[in-house]
Amino acid sequence: MDAALRGTRILDMTHVQAGPTSSQLLAWLGADVIKLEPPTGDVTRGQLRDVAHADSLYFTMLNCNKRSITVNMKNPSGKQVFVDLLHKCDVVMENFGPGVLDRLGFSWEAIHQINPAVILASIKGFGSSGPYADFKAYENVAQAMGGAMSTTGFMDGPPLVSGAQIGDSGTGLHLAIGILAALHQRQRTGMGQYVEVAMMDAVMNLCRVKFRDHQRLARGPLAEFSLATDGMRATPRSGNDSGGGQLGNAVRCKPGGPNDYIYVVVQEAVWAPLARRIGGEALVNDARFARIENRRRNQNEMWRLLDEFASAYTKRELMDLLNGLDVPCGPIMSTDDLVKDEHVQLRAMIVELDHPERGRWLNVGMPIKLSDSFVPVERSPLLGEHTEEILRAVLGYSDSQLAALTAGGAFRKDPAKAG
Repeated sequence: MDAALRGTRILDMTHVQAGPTSSQLLAWLGADVIKLEPPTGDVTRGQLRDVAHADSLYFTMLNCNKRSITVNMKNPSGKQVFVDLLHKCDVVMENFGPGVLDRLGFSWEAIHQINPAVILASIKGFGSSGPYADFKAYENVAQAMGGAMSTTGFMDGPPLVSGAQIGDSGTGLHLAIGILAALHQRQRTGMGQYVEVAMMDAVMNLCRVKFRDHQRLARGPLAEFSLATDGMRATPRSGNDSGGGQLGNAVRCKPGGPNDYIYVVVQEAVWAPLARRIGGEALVNDARFARIENRRRNQNEMWRLLDEFASAYTKRELMDLLNGLDVPCGPIMSTDDLVKDEHVQLRAMIVELDHPERGRWLNVGMPIKLSDSFVPVERSPLLGEHTEEILRAVLGYSDSQLAALTAGGAFRKDPAKAG
């Protein structure tokens, strides 16, 4: 079976999470991803380390199917290696802090001049323009400034960050889309371009419906919310309300543990059979819940009745019961639930890999399924594992060139100790 991005070579200079998420997806689509690291390696190799002297799960879970080369970008010989790689790659990816690449002598203009066909793809906290451009950003900072935190949680508590890494991984997904678009355009023009995604911008895009509700507030309260929104000027934290056209919420099941909940969406079409199962014909005919507008006004009481009903079932039992009534629902799945789940395993969304330093470990699989393109998930590379392979096979360096570059400190942190 072919791979969708076979023949595409990516020079991945990204680190931590946002960029590596993006480049790993591209590798799983078949691109040859060369991870260019400083001699000290991506900082996440040592962060949150759970096995002594082994790459951390933080690193291994974001860098599968890549080749690693170490290059000292502050060294003239290392910079020459980078220039040579620019001529052999289709895309360069980076998520350095503001101005770092420029200070190394490789602004977009300089890279474009070296190879007009290469695409430079950048992740920045706030982009390369605007009053926030020079500020640093992290996952939770992006969530705070992109509208996610102000709309997450309950209004009687503080704003909350989402467990989903929408600031980092969400931005990485946006960057992958931009890279694929730029590659497609290059087929017509032959020219590369600069692709930029700001973390704040990506979070705002993922909060799109919250800006829908922001504008609706100007014309009246949001009837689907279980709290009163009269007079509000900004979209509130919605708790577990669905925030859509149909009412939805999490109801608690037995035995009452922290994740013994099931999320239920009460569609108009399913109310009668659901009500009949919960409270018989009396509830079906109850005027407080007869139509969706009535249920919106009285939804807190409706959810109380559903909570009372759910307390007799486990979340899995209730899932089976509700699916039998065509009620959209889903149990709250913990990470432990997911790694053991048959459906997840059948879809290869949890894969077991072997690492020479840490042994067996689990990774999240490829979420994008292509019928005619399959790339098996392979372990992350050791630091600099493929340096010589890339220098010889990709750049065609001879023994004498390798020796000269090594002596010049191209691949070592301290040139004085090289050679």
